[in-house]
Amino acid sequence: MAKKKALIIAPHPDDETLGAGGTIKRLVDAGWEVTVVTVAAHMPPLYTKEIHETTVLESKAAQHVLGVGESVFLDQPAVFLGDIPVHEFNGMILKEISRVEPAILLIPFPDRHIDHRQIFDAAMVAARPVGVGKKISLVAAYETISETHWNAPHIEPNFTPNFCVDITAQIDSKLEAIACFKSQLHGFPGPRSVEALKALALFRGSQAGYAYGEAFHVIRMGAELFL
Repeated sequence: MAKKKALIIAPHPDDETLGAGGTIKRLVDAGWEVTVVTVAAHMPPLYTKEIHETTVLESKAAQHVLGVGESVFLDQPAVFLGDIPVHEFNGMILKEISRVEPAILLIPFPDRHIDHRQIFDAAMVAARPVGVGKKISLVAAYETISETHWNAPHIEPNFTPNFCVDITAQIDSKLEAIACFKSQLHGFPGPRSVEALKALALFRGSQAGYAYGEAFHVIRMGAELFL
């Protein structure tokens, strides 16, 4: 029987680990085939070629820890996604969803980072329940610590989770994976630190009765995912 497929769309290297690293590992442990598509890159003109190469290597190392089956890098310059015509950018995301045909699609919450918002919009267009979108049983948005929590309350969308995944058995793998991003981590008490990420997982887990959890906002879920 063919493996069930999950697709995680990451705006930048490390976002998939920050927001869904434990869930990725749990899906892999359960026999799912997981693909991560990283859309934007730390590359010129804003970053150097060396930084780009470093973050890609860090991302591949982290995804190896999590057991990701396929790592795709679209290598679009970070914060310049708006320069791409909307129909072309939407088509770029649709192409990856059509190729993978996932049952689970995890996308970034539209937070403070412009890339996250644009990728969210494109993914929402591509994931509509028509064509390949009809094969998706779950579309959910993940939070990205150091970005999602900086939205202006009530003026911008607030991340209000309504779904939590128990990652108690996967928390060590998540923290090992995020530690691969040496160029992107902050020292504690910085928001993008190993300690802060573990604290968030502890808090999210406590909201659902787990030791550690990852929170999502469900956009669409079909019963066929469970039945």
